[in-house]
Amino acid sequence: MLATVLPVGTGMTAQEAANRRLLRARDLMDRRYAEPLDVPAVAAAAHLSPAHFSREFRRVFGEAPGRYLQRRRVERAMFLLRSTGRPVTDVCRDVGFESLGTFSRSFAEIVGCSPSAFRARQSEVPVPASGPFMMRWGRPAAGPARHSSSGEAEVASSA
Repeated sequence: MLATVLPVGTGMTAQEAANRRLLRARDLMDRRYAEPLDVPAVAAAAHLSPAHFSREFRRVFGEAPGRYLQRRRVERAMFLLRSTGRPVTDVCRDVGFESLGTFSRSFAEIVGCSPSAFRARQSEVPVPASGPFMMRWGRPAAGPARHSSSGEAEVASSA
């Protein structure tokens, strides 16, 4: 049996150390979402093999790493579409998508409408002022139940 090497004096269990590595990888995706990232590169940041990283990431955060990165990019695109007048093609490239078709398809799958329709719809909605409410309000709702970026299950409103 292989022994798990833990930092001396941390008092962390092996599971806590593994979760910390996964958080480090997720933070990397949050910071560098616009860069070309793939599972092997992010898994290397977590010091795990790509297959083990993918399994553990899904177990801990409730979605595959690629899907998490895709959703993160779409969340950022939603912000840019609401707050800037930049063309959709520029927003697509700014958030890390290489293809406008892939961006539009992913955006519509996650948000429920095209980027252009989202922008048009948002111009009619007043923007709330509260920071935490703004963050929640600006998140895409995907289906009846989904996981937040913290990995906790949330229930989407059915209104």
